[in-house]
Amino acid sequence: MSKQVSVEDVHSTLGSPTIALIDVRTPGEFARGPIQGSINIPVDEIREKIEDAVPDKEKTIYLYCLSGSRSETAANILTGLGYTNAFSMTNGLLMWRSKRY
Repeated sequence: MSKQVSVEDVHSTLGSPTIALIDVRTPGEFARGPIQGSINIPVDEIREKIEDAVPDKEKTIYLYCLSGSRSETAANILTGLGYTNAFSMTNGLLMWRSKRY
């Protein structure tokens, strides 16, 4: 099971250079409304693209999708690749939107 981060914690760190915010949804979903400042790397491409996007394996990475299932998969993949601070945003954009962020 991946490490989790709350939507409140993600919201409080928006814009911080110390975190990377990655949307693991499809490009079509991303186009309909990402969290400001996030980059899109679909979960099925994360193995190939993460090192270009986030070369520092100790950087804090927050991953999100619509509900939290794809971001959990992505966080587990990153952990397997040696990333030490990859977190899945609990309940994803559904919770983000319910908080009116």
